[in-house]
Amino acid sequence: MARIKRAVNAVKKRRKVFKLAKGYYGAKSKQYRAASQQVMRSMAYAYVGRKLKKREYRKLWIARINAGARICGTTYSRMINGLKLAGVDVNRKVLADLAVNDMNAFRELVNVANEARK
Repeated sequence: MARIKRAVNAVKKRRKVFKLAKGYYGAKSKQYRAASQQVMRSMAYAYVGRKLKKREYRKLWIARINAGARICGTTYSRMINGLKLAGVDVNRKVLADLAVNDMNAFRELVNVANEARK
């Protein structure tokens, strides 16, 4: 039985790593071992970053809703509680967008929340 050589597949594997390492500083884009290690680390950072991004956006939306709610004379927690009691199912992303771009509609939602809390 013939021996299998890895030449073509090994080159493909290295090429894939170097493509991902393009733009890295120094040896991290030129030497396979350094590039491979950095690409693995970068992929781990990217994975974590995708999770952190969701948290950051939610924090931003809550801050914007709270700011809008305080302009309307209430707080974030009271507003969210009132909307839940009223059965209004609007997510925080939409609420934050309304608070920034359409204050009149946001004020109506605050009124609905306040009525439900009474």
